[in-house]
Amino acid sequence: MDGIAEWTRAQERVIDLVTGLPPERAATIVPACPDWSVRDLFSHMVGLGADVLAGNEPDDHNEEWTARQVEARRDRDVEALVAEWQDLAEPLRAWMAEHGTRPLGDVTIHEQDLRGALGVSGGQDTPAMAAMRERFAQRLAARLDPALPPIALTGGSWSWTSAEGSGPDRAPVEVRAPDFELARALMARRSAAQLRSWTVRGDVGPYLDAFATLGSLPDRDLSE
Repeated sequence: MDGIAEWTRAQERVIDLVTGLPPERAATIVPACPDWSVRDLFSHMVGLGADVLAGNEPDDHNEEWTARQVEARRDRDVEALVAEWQDLAEPLRAWMAEHGTRPLGDVTIHEQDLRGALGVSGGQDTPAMAAMRERFAQRLAARLDPALPPIALTGGSWSWTSAEGSGPDRAPVEVRAPDFELARALMARRSAAQLRSWTVRGDVGPYLDAFATLGSLPDRDLSE
């Protein structure tokens, strides 16, 4: 995967998504990030790029850090934010060529958060999404109670099990859903009820806390 090219394509999709949004649409609350509106979330995405270039990037991407990105851009409309992000694009590509493509994860996750808020599908089957799915499967594995039996995730073309060397059909617990839904579940973008509804074998209940890789699971079903 060319991570820089994937970041560029994701940025272009997001810009297409938000350009021309009327203020009332930009004020729509993002279900996956309910403390933020569409404009707020986009402010964070732009601000992350600016902070990365400035060398201001904490390891944990904590809430205070992201809140400052939003607050610093409180008086800017979507078009001003688009212009800022476009100005940052070439320096960010140069930065990623030298330091790695960490910003790709942020834009991949939040593109779908924005799409969920605006009701516009797209960008689901990309190399970046596949890479994030693999990365977050490993996060899930690291969070699992070692006393629990193996769990399997089975999609249309992708599968994973927490027991190395064991196929999904041998795991006592199996969650089966489309590849994209499993990717979003691994990013804490699907509810406990959704995970339970996709469980075709065993009880997913003891595993739910491990799915909270990016904060608590949403208390409502999400579809982006």
